[in-house]
Amino acid sequence: MSTVAEHTVIVSAEQATFIDAQVAQGAYASASDVVSAGLEVLREHEAEIEHWLRTEVAATCDEMKADPSQALSHEEVWASIHELHDARLRQEQQTSAA
Repeated sequence: MSTVAEHTVIVSAEQATFIDAQVAQGAYASASDVVSAGLEVLREHEAEIEHWLRTEVAATCDEMKADPSQALSHEEVWASIHELHDARLRQEQQTSAA
């Protein structure tokens, strides 16, 4: 059994309602169990980000250092972002018009 430490936390009314609903629905035995489950999801998410940074981002950084000609200029990056954004806006407009 893991060591238990007692903490007092303050949550928003919306978060409290969510926690209470999870317990009332029987998904969790207590508010502490809801918070523990949420923290475990956060821990997993942080581990995934750390893994991504250490593998894909680090590898890409090493590739760019080895061959800087592969890199895009900030103008090219912004142009690409604007193109993607404009395409998404057009798609949303088409969807809402339909």
